[in-house]
Amino acid sequence: MTEITLLDGGMGQELVHRAGDRPTPLWSTQVMLDHPGLVTDVHRDFTEAGATVATTNTYAIHRDRLEGTGLEERFRDLHAMALAEARVSGAKRIAGSIGPLRASYRPDLHPDADTAAPVYAEIAAMIGPSCDLLICETVASVTHAEAVLRGAAVAGKPIWLALTVMDTDGTRLRSGEPLADALPFAKAAASAVLINCSAPEAIPAALDVLKDSGLPYGAYANAFEQITEDFLKEKPTVDSLQKRRDMTPEAYAEHVMGWVRQGATIVGGCCEVSPAHIAEIARRLRAAGHTIV
Repeated sequence: MTEITLLDGGMGQELVHRAGDRPTPLWSTQVMLDHPGLVTDVHRDFTEAGATVATTNTYAIHRDRLEGTGLEERFRDLHAMALAEARVSGAKRIAGSIGPLRASYRPDLHPDADTAAPVYAEIAAMIGPSCDLLICETVASVTHAEAVLRGAAVAGKPIWLALTVMDTDGTRLRSGEPLADALPFAKAAASAVLINCSAPEAIPAALDVLKDSGLPYGAYANAFEQITEDFLKEKPTVDSLQKRRDMTPEAYAEHVMGWVRQGATIVGGCCEVSPAHIAEIARRLRAAGHTIV
């Protein structure tokens, strides 16, 4: 049948659940500090479930997020810690995660491309040598796409652009702009284009748009009930968001198999998608005759 790349699931939420601590604005970064080795455990569990790519726990390590936390001087050290944890995952490939500046789902706060690109470039140059590819995640606007692709290019590694769309309209970025408007930037600089951290139900419409990119495409959705107003405030914590009770491993895998039928060749999970979800996807893919690569 088809060769499918199986990504891992939601590192940040898995860490928060396992740690049992009250979430802070530093989210998965704080858990990595407070519970050494827990990131490694999560990576290994996703790999054992069938994931072939380990996504580094670097999504939220930005200088702007560290301001006022007392950890400003540990910017490089934190990246090194996350990379070291990913290297022992057993996964075939390591994807260096670059999350959005300022906040997730807030394209209104994102700097202009000329300001943001050098900030992303600093991270890409730092983590690129230890990764097989870079994955630019939760890209919510055309400006964000332009900036992060320009910055990530300095690493000289393949770049996967992961865009996030409106939960009620998969043809539009969270900025409200048409998803199609980001494709020219993806075609010029990315090796694959994905949809991430959006409702599973929004993915099919988004994939219909991504087909026109000419690039390998896919998706990894979240399992939140909805993105709440509280989460869109300054320095939010993930306890502002609620896990969907209906998104069992079986239900999520059914969505994923639908994306594969649409031509997706890179699939996995984002927030609230656990190793159990990834294991069920792997089982379904193999049962359908696909090869996981």
